[in-house]
Amino acid sequence: MSDVGTGILGFVGLSALAGVLVTAAVTPALAVTGMAANNGISMFENLPGYLEIDDLSQKTDIYATQPDGSQALLASFFDENREEVGWDGISQYVKDAAVSGEDPRFYEHGGVDIQGTIRGAVSTYILNKDVQGGSSITQQYVKNVLINNGVREATTEEDKEAAYEAATETSPERKLKEMRYAIALEKKFSKDDILKGYLNIAAFGGRVYGIESAAQYYYGTTAANVTLAQAASLIAIVNHPEKFRLDQPDSEDNGAATVNDKGEPEPYAANKERRDYILDEMLKGGKITQEEHDAAIAEPVVPAIHEPSTGCVTAAGSAYFCDYVKNIILNYYDDPNTEVNEGRQLLQTEGLQVYTTLDLELQNRAETAVAQNVPFVDPRFDVGSVAVGVQPGTGRVLFMAQNKKFTEDPEVAATSPEYTSINYSTDQDYGGSAGFQPGSTYKVFTLAEWLNEGHSLRETFNGSRRPFSTFTNSCEGGTFSVSPAWNPRNDDGRIANNAVDATAWSVNSSFVAMASQLDLCKLKQTAQAFGVHRADGGELGMNPSDVLGTQEVAPVTMAAAFAGIANNGLTCTPIAIDKIVKGNGEEVAAPPSTCTQSVTPEVAHAMEYAMQQTFAGGGTATASDPGTGIEHIGKTGTTDNAFDTWMIGASTKVATAVWVGNVTGGDNRTNLRNTSFDSGSAATARHRIWPAIMELADAKYGGDDFPEPDESAFKQVLVDVPQVAGLAFDQAKAALEAEGFVVEDGGQQDSNQPAGTVAGTDPSGQAGKGSTIRVFTSTGNGTTVPDLTGMNALEAKAALDAAGLKMKGGGGNPTSTVASQNPAPNTAAKRGDEVTVQFDNSGGGGNNTPGND
Repeated sequence: MSDVGTGILGFVGLSALAGVLVTAAVTPALAVTGMAANNGISMFENLPGYLEIDDLSQKTDIYATQPDGSQALLASFFDENREEVGWDGISQYVKDAAVSGEDPRFYEHGGVDIQGTIRGAVSTYILNKDVQGGSSITQQYVKNVLINNGVREATTEEDKEAAYEAATETSPERKLKEMRYAIALEKKFSKDDILKGYLNIAAFGGRVYGIESAAQYYYGTTAANVTLAQAASLIAIVNHPEKFRLDQPDSEDNGAATVNDKGEPEPYAANKERRDYILDEMLKGGKITQEEHDAAIAEPVVPAIHEPSTGCVTAAGSAYFCDYVKNIILNYYDDPNTEVNEGRQLLQTEGLQVYTTLDLELQNRAETAVAQNVPFVDPRFDVGSVAVGVQPGTGRVLFMAQNKKFTEDPEVAATSPEYTSINYSTDQDYGGSAGFQPGSTYKVFTLAEWLNEGHSLRETFNGSRRPFSTFTNSCEGGTFSVSPAWNPRNDDGRIANNAVDATAWSVNSSFVAMASQLDLCKLKQTAQAFGVHRADGGELGMNPSDVLGTQEVAPVTMAAAFAGIANNGLTCTPIAIDKIVKGNGEEVAAPPSTCTQSVTPEVAHAMEYAMQQTFAGGGTATASDPGTGIEHIGKTGTTDNAFDTWMIGASTKVATAVWVGNVTGGDNRTNLRNTSFDSGSAATARHRIWPAIMELADAKYGGDDFPEPDESAFKQVLVDVPQVAGLAFDQAKAALEAEGFVVEDGGQQDSNQPAGTVAGTDPSGQAGKGSTIRVFTSTGNGTTVPDLTGMNALEAKAALDAAGLKMKGGGGNPTSTVASQNPAPNTAAKRGDEVTVQFDNSGGGGNNTPGND
């Protein structure tokens, strides 16, 4: 059969059923009674009649808190740029323009305009012209609802395309179903509700949907405040969104370059022609006066395009935080069982109002501090810097600044290293990098495990620089051997023999000495308890070198860990969202922070004490003291060759991590100690950024004094000092070091031990583990004071004579016995020395001190 023949049959069937449907719409009771036997009515009854209207796709807005507590828009995300408005939020000009231009009999028919339907059918199916409308506003609304429902319910891109095709195909079947739905909608909703729904769902070209977004985009106004001419121009667009849109000045048939038959410029001529038609119809229908009509007709079509906030690039300096929020939503709400990212669909279509944790006042201070001290570009190396803050007790990320400009456009990023989409503060899964070595800031986890295992802050150990070859690691089979032996150097030659001094001065050999007495596996687990993990998602390592911070970690992770230390050992995972509300008012549960007691409060308080000393005289964080009177804990970090430098610290209210270093790894990195910026030494830029931020943080959030540690945190552990008298010096040294003592040569000492052997030690008996023991070498000229206890005068003198010593004192009667002596028994002495002896004369007669009368 010819196409014309097919078209005629389609037209006849469509027209006949359309008549039936219209009749049913006017007299619904008849449709279900006497006319039920009619074939047309049977077809009508078999068509679906109920249309579920899903929520419309709307844009998501992300907000941050301003100093006055109000919310500032950072960015928006959308598939369809739409913002729904109520009936009162739409100008009467818009409502009248829509009805006059699209469906003049809208308020008269029951959902289907039979005249328009037949006219459209003749053009489409008989004359084979371009598809003609003929659809009522209700039918157009139905079509858009079907498109919206199908696309939103699709789980794959293929399903989305199929849903769109099904809702827009040119066929009598689709048109009939559309009519049936339209009639059903008219029975359920008022005309005003249908018109409002239509104006909110309609397409206005490109990604602009709904009258409110159209008014904002094309004219920088609202749907309630558009002029008559603007309203007519906007409604003109819905007739053919791509043809009549007003943001394509280079368009051949609708651009600003169009001229009329007089050769005069006629901006957006196609839109103007349709606009003027609508204005004419509005005048005919009595919706506007002749004066209003003529004035609007005389106006040229002059759009004022206002690009909507799309993506985080509009958030300026807060863009990296914005991108962090976006990735949190994408990751947290994604369902791995669907091909479509549920998080992305939520972000792009649900009209979320996302209220973030960002404190714009602190954010601005952080941005300024970074920009004033670190360049965005340095011709010598790929320079990078971030400052990120986390609130102890909540995990709320308060600021996130970076020395780069945000872009997701590869072409823009290729123009200059000042642009990047990579957020240096976060993990790779959240738009970040592979992380950076935290250097000595990582030592706080060795401090934590040292205290976990019952060691104390003042417990002494051998912190001297020396080779280490064996460590305990229960995760790796028990023992970790280093070959050749590892001999880490100290930055400034200092030696610290307790945890407090080791922390204050950041002594490498001291922390390695502490780690050598611990289990590296448990040390890793302690770091993980504070939320520490690799930024690239790999397994956190724990080699001996990791004690000094060689694992790549994101700055926000380190800031959260330090916030946990400052919060009595309770660490809360970082969060960036306080509240999420859908476009329909429904609240969505925001990704929560999970808080873990990483160490006991007692251990945390001891850590805080040691970390406060970094700000004391000579401590490595002294240059970062903001001088606000608020107590702070802190730890600095510098990696090998000063490729990366850190300052991380906290009050009880705000924890801040500052990193300055080389973005790119490899052999071409730059030593920051040999480099200067305009602000000063590159290596100390961290000490200019951190206090500038914390000065404001302290003023705004305050801070409490850190709790005093329990007395047990300062206990000294005493152990027996080996008896090494008579041994060769090297033998004695080995025996003492085997027990963890530090050996110092005390020089020669008179002793009765053979010359060249060890005469004794100081201290002897017991000493603090790891203490320094002075070892003395015998001259061979010494003797030992005998124990004279219980001897009479003659016996005492004989014993002293035998030892080569002289007795001072004497006398006494035959029954007197020695009461005391000085030096004490077994004391080393030089031959010829005197020993003062006192006698007990209770047995009768005689003086106990010679020379008295």
